[in-house]
Amino acid sequence: MNKSKLLVFALIAAAIAAFFIFDLKQYFSLDYFKSQREVIDAYVAGKPLQAGLIFFVIYVVVTGLSLPGAAIMTLVGGAVFGLLWGTVLVSFASSMGATLAFLASRFLLRDWVQGKFGDKLKPINDGVAKEGAFYLFALRLVPAFPFFAVNLLMGLTKIKTLTYYWVSQLGMLAGTIVFVYAGTQLGAFKIGAGLIFAFVLLGIFPLIAKKFLDALKAKKVYARWQRPASYERNVVVIGGGSAGLVTSYIAAAVKAKVTLIERHHMGGDCLNTGCVPSKALIRSAKLLSHVKRSKEFGIRSASAEFDFAEVMERVQKIIKDIEPHDSVARYTGLGVECIKGEAKILSPWEVKVRDKTYTTKNIVIAAGARPFVPPIPGLAEANPLTSDNVWNLRKLPKRLVVLGGGPIGSELTQCFARFGSEVTQVEMLPRILIREDPEVSALVTKRFEAEGISVLTNHKAKQVIAENGEKFLVVENDGVEKRIAFDEILCAVGRVANLTGYGLEELGIPAQRVVDVNEYLETIYPNIFACGDVAGPYQFTHTAAHMAWYCAVNALFGDFKKFKVDYSVVPWCTFTDPEVARVGINETEAKEKGIPHEVYTYGIDDLDRAIADGEAHGLVKVITPPGRDKILGVTIAGEHAGDLLVEYVAAMKHGFGLNKILGTMHIYPTLGEANKYAAGVWKKAQTTEQQLRFVTAFNQWRLGAGGVGAVMSAAFGLLGQGTKAAPQPEHH
Repeated sequence: MNKSKLLVFALIAAAIAAFFIFDLKQYFSLDYFKSQREVIDAYVAGKPLQAGLIFFVIYVVVTGLSLPGAAIMTLVGGAVFGLLWGTVLVSFASSMGATLAFLASRFLLRDWVQGKFGDKLKPINDGVAKEGAFYLFALRLVPAFPFFAVNLLMGLTKIKTLTYYWVSQLGMLAGTIVFVYAGTQLGAFKIGAGLIFAFVLLGIFPLIAKKFLDALKAKKVYARWQRPASYERNVVVIGGGSAGLVTSYIAAAVKAKVTLIERHHMGGDCLNTGCVPSKALIRSAKLLSHVKRSKEFGIRSASAEFDFAEVMERVQKIIKDIEPHDSVARYTGLGVECIKGEAKILSPWEVKVRDKTYTTKNIVIAAGARPFVPPIPGLAEANPLTSDNVWNLRKLPKRLVVLGGGPIGSELTQCFARFGSEVTQVEMLPRILIREDPEVSALVTKRFEAEGISVLTNHKAKQVIAENGEKFLVVENDGVEKRIAFDEILCAVGRVANLTGYGLEELGIPAQRVVDVNEYLETIYPNIFACGDVAGPYQFTHTAAHMAWYCAVNALFGDFKKFKVDYSVVPWCTFTDPEVARVGINETEAKEKGIPHEVYTYGIDDLDRAIADGEAHGLVKVITPPGRDKILGVTIAGEHAGDLLVEYVAAMKHGFGLNKILGTMHIYPTLGEANKYAAGVWKKAQTTEQQLRFVTAFNQWRLGAGGVGAVMSAAFGLLGQGTKAAPQPEHH
């Protein structure tokens, strides 16, 4: 920090310190004003200009230094100077003071703060870059943040000073008038209709301002469109996957007129190419793995004959069996109009499908996502498999290469290996399942390798070539290239949202990797919503359904009450063997984000039921804040991990901790006991040496083997700082 910055900082710090040292805050209270009311009124009556100038200067100083008292001064301004002049003085003084605080923040802190905390300030930086003046106007009109915080934070951005001043004055004007009016009513210091009205106005002003701001934004975004005189539908839903189905279900349940448009198959990816077929395939593969492990279960020999085509036909049968849950017949019976065809959004209130255009009050985009095929030279020509078309296979590939070490890639890798394919899994990152903790990734990798899978991490796919009737994937590791021969190659490197073909571009709805939505799942048009994979941020069936509730409720009842989508507790599971399930943060994320935490781990190899089942492997890993019974996150790796996780999901959602889990009766012998034992690891680590000394002395005294003095000594020891008994948690 240079000398000029040091000088300015010292002056500001000295002024703020003086305010508190000399207890100047006492002069900024209604009690003080009431006691001095007659003196102040007399001074104002005798020297109105001088009194106004003094008030103005004090107000500028208070707001410029971000001192407490501006709200009281606003009320006093109304009481002393009346509505008109009080508003004029406060409006200009508050804007000037705010601008001084803004400039001080910019001069002293902007370069340093942006350099050090730029990532945390990204929402504000993005908002300013996108539409700075309107963003600031919204902050001023609807005080979501204290005004002093807005002054300091906006000073860290690149907004122009003149823009900051006039937008602040305009944005704060309505609130200033309300507060000054309240001050005029407080002046008499007696309860009356005017005072009651003033307090009511203060309470509802933020709501009125929010409605006004929403209307202003809507008017701006709808300006080029002609609104229909009436609507045929309450909601038109684009996409018949999980998100679209749940949206339609909820809308129909409250007797809204809803039309659902799906271009392919009802049920979307989950039913037809995702969750359902993959779990059906995993079940068959797991049965084969148990046959191969027969000796572990005391069976001398066991074998199984199968035809891969029949296995895949079973998968299709499972889809058919579940299909009625998501069928046109079911949803038509619920009151949903179901249409097959390509939807096209013509305007914020019009959707065309085939030759018919529907007018609708709201539109919900639930268009889903598709597998991403990377632009690797020669890959497209090799006709790669994806999670969409792998279900068309009827012949088991002898040699299979799987690109990707994420959940989909890992699940299918293990499945095909168990059926007898020679599988090579290629991942460019240091380990598979990169979102999980290293020891969890290692646990799955170890099982894969034991089942004959070649797991190549830190290998980058370079190209696919064909020579002499053979196909090869060329990979690079540490600068060395090698070839992997294959019969089929499966791409499982992620999914991309379906963003084209139904009108986003024509309406100007922002969409980069996903459709851009706010916390209410609204696009730039308040009546057009998006949910599920097309909107992110999680690509799970259960999160799509979760988001759909918010879309349906906000679309139908948002004029009265809107709900912000809640992603605070999002669980997921990778259905490899062992399964890997997680909710909240894991240890890796806690370290990366600098979150203070403790780690408690219970090894499932110690669990009676796991031993009896021959599945004595895996762990339950709980993350808590230091010294607190609060769950920040849980990872479970092992048999039925996804089922076991539910207890922790409920705990995090409803705010109970490990003590409650420990105090809950769990059936013996079940895998669910692992949760209780993990809570026991946490509880044991909370026990201090002093507590152990006390109970030891107490029990010895009860046996007649110790004196009262020993018990009292141990009891007094409890008043001191105890040290934790073994085993110790991992501290970070």
